[in-house]
Amino acid sequence: MKHLIDPPANALAYFASLVAEDEGLPLLEAAICVAQDEHPALDAQTVVAEIDRLAARLIQRLPADASPLRRLRALNHYFFAELGFAGNVNHYYDRHNSYLHEVLRTRRGIPISLALIYIELASQAGLDARGVAFPGHFLVKVRMPQGEVIVDAFNGRSLSREELDERLVPYRASRGLEGDFEIPLGLFLQAAPARDVLARLLMNLKEIHRSAEDWPRLLAVMHRLVIVLPDAPEEKRDRGLTWAELGRPDEAADDLAAYLAARPQAEDAPALRERLDELRRGGSPHLH
Repeated sequence: MKHLIDPPANALAYFASLVAEDEGLPLLEAAICVAQDEHPALDAQTVVAEIDRLAARLIQRLPADASPLRRLRALNHYFFAELGFAGNVNHYYDRHNSYLHEVLRTRRGIPISLALIYIELASQAGLDARGVAFPGHFLVKVRMPQGEVIVDAFNGRSLSREELDERLVPYRASRGLEGDFEIPLGLFLQAAPARDVLARLLMNLKEIHRSAEDWPRLLAVMHRLVIVLPDAPEEKRDRGLTWAELGRPDEAADDLAAYLAARPQAEDAPALRERLDELRRGGSPHLH
């Protein structure tokens, strides 16, 4: 897995160029590139072209004057019934569910990866579809003349406001957002910026690899998160700790020093200063 620890500089440079600006950030292409950490020869444009072909088949069936409702119904039948896209219920935490070329091949994924493909097909079919970073489960919002339709790309269901409110109950309770502090449902249904969507996809992989203590794969994801979220020093901290697990004290020290410079009063700063001193002295104890 050496290519995961020391990835080709051109691959990360290209990814960085894709996400350099919020305006016009090519979310689909950037999301496809995430899989290049494990599949260096993957051509993102080939995957984009495959999605374009799927969209073209749908568009050919739609009259030019088809109403938004007809377009949405045709998309849902095509995506879920005909193409067979669905949630990977049996292997939900498989990393391949976050690799879009694998989701295209297997027709199985997690909410966010399925949503990315669904949104692209919807957009090409003339619908206004956006991703929604709903707590715990990524959703799709489709703007229609009669209002918004919230679609769960994991199972193909359209969700009512009552169902959405019910899904929020545990989240609100865990954060004290009840009673006088309750946040309206509409705030949870705002369209997510492309950068936030990409970060969420990477965060899913981050948690999968961290739970498995798969340090090489985690490091590869951390490289991309540091690029996507340049103003989040916590990602440099976590990359530094990953470098340390891989026995690379110099790189670990650089990242931890950067975090401490940005967050000198953080709760974990004292422990990390100790860790940084150990790294600079060549020690290897771990944080607990």
